[in-house]
Amino acid sequence: MELKLTIQGVLIYATMALYGIAMAAALIRRVRVARLLYVGGFLAALASYLYRWQHSGHVPMQNLFEVFLTLGVLILPITLLCRRLWGIESLAADLFLGLVVLFPAGFIFSAEPQRLPPALQCWLFVPHVAVYMLAYLFMAKAAGQAAGQLWTFGLADAHARYELNTYRLIRVGFVLLTLGLILGSWWGKLAWGDWWGWDPKELWSLASWLVYVFYLHWRYLYGRRFPRCNSLLAILGLVVILITLLWANLSNLFAGLHSYAT
Repeated sequence: MELKLTIQGVLIYATMALYGIAMAAALIRRVRVARLLYVGGFLAALASYLYRWQHSGHVPMQNLFEVFLTLGVLILPITLLCRRLWGIESLAADLFLGLVVLFPAGFIFSAEPQRLPPALQCWLFVPHVAVYMLAYLFMAKAAGQAAGQLWTFGLADAHARYELNTYRLIRVGFVLLTLGLILGSWWGKLAWGDWWGWDPKELWSLASWLVYVFYLHWRYLYGRRFPRCNSLLAILGLVVILITLLWANLSNLFAGLHSYAT
């Protein structure tokens, strides 16, 4: 573990502290206090992100430190969007997710700024990475709803609500994953001269996309007849995403064109 005794680190730890206290408030049903602390944490996360942007000289999405920092900023807007569109109230779970994604930025990955390699100096860099970050958060929220469905099995109302929320979140996340694949192929053509390079990161990205293709086809065919299977597929999709994000980036055995992500 690497403790960051810098302005960047203090901002990250302040965000984590506010998210943690907000989660505790949400668990004891102090919802208004939790929401205010959540907003405070978001502002600290945004300050951390803007500080990193100014310090590094580029949009902070280059390596895994910056990716997890980005995820920590995006969680509140997604919470608000899901609440407004579908009435999904998952305040404590979202705050926990915010803590989880900020932990690697705060304690694991180096915050040493890096220059953008030539392959990343393309206008597709930001939209390609951004849509994947949004997709990953939607799929993480979907997996959380799926876990709730499995946990509340037998409670009809909660069971149905969790299953429907999972489906709604995956539909949005799937569109974003698809857009990420398309933008990545376009970028690959510009950067490396080919639409598809059979790189480990590309293959795992395709694998995660195919899991959700199967989920959507399965649910279209069977609806809610097999809700536990629906939820298990949603959780499997997140597992493959984690492999894509971490193992495919960090593995020395299968290093590929995306090795700059480390």
